[in-house]
This record gives sequence, structure tokens and C-alpha cells, in this order.
Amino acid sequence: MTGKKLIEVALPLDAVNAAAAREKSIRHGHPSTLHLWWARRPLAAARAVIFAQTVDDPSEYVDALLSDPVKKRAAERELQKRGAEAADDGQALRDMAAELERGRLFALLEKLVKWENTANEEVLEQAREEIRRSWRRACAQNADHPRAAELFDCGKPPAFHDPFAGGGALPLEAQRLGLEAHASDLNPVAVTINKAMIEIPPRFAGRPPVSPAARADKALIAGNWRGAQGLAEDVRRYGEWMRDEARKRIGRLYPQVEITPEMVRERPDLKKYEGRKLTVIAWLWARTVKSPNPAFADVDVPLASTFIPSKKKGKEAYIEPVIENRGYRFTVKVGAPPDAAKTGTKLSRGANFRCLMSGSPITDPYIKAESTAKKMGARLMAIVAEGDRGRVYLAPTEDHEEIARRAAPRWKPDQAMNRDTSNLVSGRGYGFFTWSDLFTPRQLAALTTFSDLVGEAGERVRRDAAAAGLPDDGRPLREGGAGAAAYAEAVRVYLGLCIGRMANRTSNLCFWHTLGAKVEQVFARQALPMVWDFCEGNPFSASTGNFVGQVGYLVWVVEALDRFITSRMGASVQTDAAQQILSRDKIVSTDPPYYDNIGYADLSDFFYVWIRRSLRPVFPDLFATLTVPKAEELVATPYRHGSKDAAEAFFLDGMTQALRRLAEQAHPGFPVTIYYAFKQSETKGNTGTTSTGWETFLDAVIRSGFAITGTWPIRSELIGNLKRNVNALANSIVLVCRRRAADARTATRREFLTALRGELPRALRLLQSGNVAPVDL
Repeated sequence: MTGKKLIEVALPLDAVNAAAAREKSIRHGHPSTLHLWWARRPLAAARAVIFAQTVDDPSEYVDALLSDPVKKRAAERELQKRGAEAADDGQALRDMAAELERGRLFALLEKLVKWENTANEEVLEQAREEIRRSWRRACAQNADHPRAAELFDCGKPPAFHDPFAGGGALPLEAQRLGLEAHASDLNPVAVTINKAMIEIPPRFAGRPPVSPAARADKALIAGNWRGAQGLAEDVRRYGEWMRDEARKRIGRLYPQVEITPEMVRERPDLKKYEGRKLTVIAWLWARTVKSPNPAFADVDVPLASTFIPSKKKGKEAYIEPVIENRGYRFTVKVGAPPDAAKTGTKLSRGANFRCLMSGSPITDPYIKAESTAKKMGARLMAIVAEGDRGRVYLAPTEDHEEIARRAAPRWKPDQAMNRDTSNLVSGRGYGFFTWSDLFTPRQLAALTTFSDLVGEAGERVRRDAAAAGLPDDGRPLREGGAGAAAYAEAVRVYLGLCIGRMANRTSNLCFWHTLGAKVEQVFARQALPMVWDFCEGNPFSASTGNFVGQVGYLVWVVEALDRFITSRMGASVQTDAAQQILSRDKIVSTDPPYYDNIGYADLSDFFYVWIRRSLRPVFPDLFATLTVPKAEELVATPYRHGSKDAAEAFFLDGMTQALRRLAEQAHPGFPVTIYYAFKQSETKGNTGTTSTGWETFLDAVIRSGFAITGTWPIRSELIGNLKRNVNALANSIVLVCRRRAADARTATRREFLTALRGELPRALRLLQSGNVAPVDL
């Protein structure tokens, strides 16, 4: 059919891994800033794999290389340098010509994976031309194929499909490399993210913004609106309108804090702010339960893991509880904190605290009993405000605490949370039963108001788009519309995703980052853990967690949108990978679920309940269910299937079925590439560390009818500061697969071991030289 592709022979692995590792620390302008998705593949790795999957290895066209006198002489000179001789038709000469050509491709690939070249059209076009050149060779080689007109049309290169699209890195990079991109996923949140990345930008490429404020600026509107810049500008403008409108409606819930003379007498460092009203960045709270000591049974005591809101050198601050009148209050002081402040009221790891009033221990079972009975409360510990040159930490005030408690949301997401998994706080026995339990009344009021404004903004966009000249044909986005109605829905999609981003910084599972001095997102890890001292951010501040920051003020979504490729069309749909038919005759690269590592469906309900409220009118079928579909999710979760064995069988059967569809449908001219990552250790026994997930996945690959023609460890997982002590994912292993020939013979065990002994030492040396982690080795 076709010969080997580059990925089946060699890769400049060090360069790819270095670019992938570096990219994990890049935020500004990265598509991941559009909306959170877990375990995204780095763009550099995705780009490298798809390029190498679609480009011929030079050994397949070495005769053409040697027919070029310049390239032939270069190969001869290189052989002479190495002290070798070769006839014109010698194998050594052929190998050298292929090696030099491979080096040229490697040089291009090394430029291609650099972040600085992500939108470099010169480099990208060189890569696209290599793909086209390989495609022309494939068409010539298969001119007599029975389905040549369908499969090998030189004027129509095959499209790309990822059946487990997730965060969309693979379809996006396929589109960047000039391929028509198709993404599918069972999860509606993932489908929406992919629509925002590969489907919507090309449809509205090259158009100027429609917002009246932008159009009033004649110099601005006369500019060259390339790609999705006009769409990005409208997202920013209407996002700012939402912020201003929300402030009118709920701004009273987010008061400023006045620096009074009394505060200055207690804190001389506040003198320069005396008489001023400062904008609050965040309110810091501690959860409370009734004291277990009978003498103080009427007192709600704090469960605080620390009394230090700022560890920044030279700007230290700490909270000091003052016990008085059979109760307590909090003050805030600046300077080096005492040792006792570091651990707050916490006694040890887990939920074990001490009573602030009596010193009595507060055990985990007691806390669970109180919280399950809905007796857990919260107490304001400190206020963080915007100062002239940094944060100002202030003692709480009664009026600020009362305003927060009086908030009355018009709606809340009462969908039940999964209580059978410890990956969600609901499964840890602390009285969290519905998704609304993860938000304070004020946070619910804010998220409800902003999500309502997404629809109102959409109506404004439609009127403004029609006034700007777009046809008001009423054809919606989901039906392929490109007029005023569809454009309004397109802007609405991005604003709806901003509500998801906002929720990630607007929950009672957010905590205050004591070194970064910011509101830390809910998903600092791939789980929803319990947070004892949480913070509420201010969506109307100019600092961390504010709404305009989520929309794309200066960075975030606007920069992400601006980098999306708009020269090729794309499509994103919801479908089960085990049943889909979208892969037919397409190039396939995919990143399937990782056995039991991450339950995306359970986690993504956190976003789904809010995005659905904003976007259900735009995609009624996609958001038809109250929560994300879970029964079909290919994850080996015992709590869903009744036992570990049943979960493993479900995963193996489902993954085999999904991969079999790829083996049967994928374009025969290209290998299929499949990513797989697993935890650094799963079980340790007499035989050492093993990975049930990896073994089960490989079993599914073989059962599906694939033969593995290559494997590559890609450094795609970052162990960040918040994950260093957890059993985190290591590398992704990229499997290169082709459909196994019907007449492929089976090796005996002796033949297999003989081949293994011959291949393994060299393979291990190669992997070790590439700085491969032991688990991946």
C-alpha cells in the first residue's frame, strides 16, 4: 500500500521532548487558556507526531534521492568522511542518502516544534509541503488501487480524526498542518472546547468585529483583521459589557473596604490608605463546626490549615485569633509570623484539628458527622485588598461577613454529585451532595448572573452583527450558519466557556496561594479535594480571578483565539468512540482514556452544570442531559461496575471495540498513532512495579487487529509543585500501529525471546540516552 512513515523509523526525540516540556510552563496565548481540560497533550508533541505520521521516511524514496546529482555527491562525500567506500548502487550509499535526507526532515521538525514557531507561516508551510509531497508519492504508488479514486486522490488529501478529542490538541495541530480536522468525544465539555478551537474560527475568519464600540474606532475597524482576530475582539468587547452589566446587578455583594482611623491605630502600616476605600481581591474563610467540648458547644470553631495568608518575603502577614467573651475574633498583623500560625488549628494530616477555645481535638469522624448533618459553617478570617503596590491584608469586618451571608442566588445547580469516588469531595464524607454545595451563596449569585448575561450578550451581538451587514438569515451555528444569528452564537460559545473558567476561580474549593498572593483554581490537581480554608475572589476587581481576566483582558482567550488556524475547516461532534464511523478513510491520532487514572466525566460536571445553563439554547442536543454521560466512559472505575475485575473487563472490551473501529476504518496509507500514559506506579509485588492499565491497554491494541510498528516516549506530563508527592502521570507512550495483515504469522515463544535478546540491549541504550524516566523505560 505505502511504505514506512518517518515515525516508524526515527524521531528527534530530545528536541520534541524539550519543546513539549517547555510548553507546559507557557500560558499566554496557549489554547489551553481557552478552558481547562485535564492531561492535554502539548502542542509540540502533537505537531511532531502528526507530521512524522504523514511524511515518508527517506528510505522509501532513496532512488529519487540518488537520482539527484547534488544529493548523491553529498552522500558520497559523507561516506568518504567516515572512511567508507561505496559503489553507485551500493547499500552504504543508499543508507547514507536516506540518513542525510532524514537529517533534513529532523531539522525542519526541530524548528516546527518550537513554541516561537507555533504561528510561523514560513515554517508551517514547509511542513505542509513535505506532507503534500509524501501524499503525491502515495497517490502515484497506488494509482491501480481498487479504491484509488476515493483513497488516493492527489487533489484531495485525507482528513484527520481524533475519536477521543478531549482538550483538542491533536485536531488543532492537524488543522495547523493543513489537514481538514474532525474531533469527536463523548463528553459535551470536550466537544464544546473543540468547536471553539477548530470549528468556529475558520467559519468566521477574516471578519472585522461587529461591536459598536469597535466599529466607532475608524482606524481600528479599517485594519487587516486576519484569522479570528475580529471574533476575538468581539469576545473581549461583549465580555466587558457583561462585566459592567453584572456590576449593576450584583455589585453591592462585592463592597470595597474602607481604611478607618481605628484600623490605622492598630496597624500603622495602613496610614497611607487612611480614609480610602480599597477594592477587595478576595475574602479568606475558614470552615467551622461546633466545638466538641461541652463547655463551648455553642461556639463555631474554625478548621484552619494555616493562619498565614502571605509568605512572600518582605510582605509577610498572619492572622491572629483573639479569644474574648466566650468567643473569638480575628486580627491581621504584618511581619514574620509565629510558628503557631503556620498550621492554624490543624493537628496532623487529614481532617484532624484542635478546638480554638479549649484545645480539645476535633476528629475526622466528628467533622464528617457535623458536615453531613449540614452543621458546617464558615467564618471570615481576613480580607485581601488591592494596595498601591501589592496586596493589603486586613482584619475581617462584620458588615463584609453579613453581606456575603445575605446573598440570595436565583438559581443553583442541584444536580447530585457522585458520592462513590474519593476523586470528588462528595465521596469523602463531608456533606457535599450536590454541585451547588461547592459554591457560597455569593458565588452562586455571581455565576448565575454572569451565565444569564451570556444569553443577553448573544442577543446584542445578533442585532449588532445585522447592523454591521451580516445577513440576518436566522440559520443557527449548529446548522452551518454563518450569518448574524450564527455569529452571535459563536461569540456566545466563548463567553459560555468563560463562565466555566470563572467557576474554576469562584468556588468554595478555591484557596489562597500564600506565595503567589492569588486565588488558586479549583483544579490545581486532577481532583476535587476538601479545602478547609477557602477564599472568595472578586469578579469585579482588577486582580486574580476577575471576570474580564477570564474573557481575555490582555491575554487568555483573546490570545488563544488569535493563534487558532483558520485556513482549514474543522468539525467537532459528540459520539461514542466505540460506535463512531467518523474515522473512515481518515488519518487518525488519538489520546484515549488512561484505564483508571482520571474520571473526566465526574470531574467535568463541575463545568458542565454552568456551561449548559449558558449554551443549551445554542447546542440543545449536546446539552440535553442534566449531567455529562458516564455509563459509556472508557475508564476502569470499580464503583461504577461493582468490582475491580468487572471494571477491568469493561475497559478491555470497550477499548478493544473502539480500537477495532480505528483498525478497520483508518486510511490504509497511514499508521495510526495512539498516546497512552499511566501512573508512576500502580502495584508493587515480588516482581516489582507493574501497570495493570498499561498491560490491559496493550491487550486491547492487539485484540483490535493492530500490529505495533513503533513506540516513542514523549515527555508530556509536568509534575508541578502541587503534584510532586502524588502518584502522577509520567511520560506518554506513543504507539505507532498498522492494521495487522490477515496472513501475519504467530511467533513461537522461543522465537520471541530470541528476537527480544537481540533487540532489547540496543533499545534500552537508545531510550536511556534520551533521558527516559525509569517507569517509561
